[in-house]
Amino acid sequence: MAEAIATAAATSLSVKPSNLHSQLFLSSTSFPIIRLNSHKNPNFRPLVVSSTSIESAATQKPSSKTSFLDQREGSRYLHFVKYHGLGNDFILVDNRDSSEPKITPEQAAKLCDRNFGIGADGVIFALPGINGTDYTMRIFNSDGSEPEMCGNGVRCFARFISELENLHGKKLSFSVHTGAGLIVPEIQEDGKVKVDMGEPVLKAADVPTKLAANKNDAVVKSELVVDGVTWNVTCVSMGNPHCVTFGIKGGQDLQVDALNLAQIGPKFEHHEVFPARTNTEFVQVCSPSHLKMRVWERGAGATLACGTGACATVVAAVLEGHAGRNCTVDLPGGPLEIEWREEDNHVYMTGPAEMVFDGSVPLRYLLK
Repeated sequence: MAEAIATAAATSLSVKPSNLHSQLFLSSTSFPIIRLNSHKNPNFRPLVVSSTSIESAATQKPSSKTSFLDQREGSRYLHFVKYHGLGNDFILVDNRDSSEPKITPEQAAKLCDRNFGIGADGVIFALPGINGTDYTMRIFNSDGSEPEMCGNGVRCFARFISELENLHGKKLSFSVHTGAGLIVPEIQEDGKVKVDMGEPVLKAADVPTKLAANKNDAVVKSELVVDGVTWNVTCVSMGNPHCVTFGIKGGQDLQVDALNLAQIGPKFEHHEVFPARTNTEFVQVCSPSHLKMRVWERGAGATLACGTGACATVVAAVLEGHAGRNCTVDLPGGPLEIEWREEDNHVYMTGPAEMVFDGSVPLRYLLK
């Protein structure tokens, strides 16, 4: 402890109170400054290392503002909150004061870097609603690309909005404009988020895929040759394109844990029959109501969960006769409950979304 104090004294140290979260703020000219407010240990004594002198915590006045993001260091910082949905993690940014994201796709990719940035599968922006919706959601993937929608991301978005608006413990729903159209998430009393994901798109040209339709206008259990191997695939769009496979032609049932996703995933994603690239779901049927899935996400690679992918998987399982319309889909990060309702043709997804920490990153780091 003495060594830590001596080291801090060389750069100066200030202790500030926080009535919400523990704070860790490291200041140095040799690496970026990122303030992290942990949500795992609220009793930890807040410590802030900065270029100011040591100040007594007793002299600091707590903020009178109510929003959990109101303790800020000024406009020179980008403020964020980290969330995850079954391990699919995102950096959430309050962007309600502007219709354009606060940072560029290139800067978002920099923040998503797990070694030199915050680390995430994507950056999500909460923007003002348009076309009569309450909010607009945009997302930049970890490679800087912009997908139409993200199922785990929209659950995290819903929890983020409930925190911003101080709607704790209340069951509520609101409308969100996305690149995939209108999405309506509903926060349940147990904290999980149920999302009306809308109707699946099955028409081959609208997925989009160049594979020839073989069931009405849809591609269902069609053959696709990838790296010399023929796979049976069904193509579904949940506002973003998905290629779902339950195994190779004439092969045994797929054992998803044995797959080398890093090797096979990119070959599906960039296959010539998918003009907008594709997300790929590899699925193992455990029972008519229980599926196990591994996913290679377009623009993010292998992730621990994919909400739209789980929805597309159940749709494909029904179309191929593997499962019923209510399924538990197991992903590496945990299970999602998916229902494809026959009465309205909508797909409903229910699962968790959890806050990890909030913090600030200096804009000068993003401009380097």
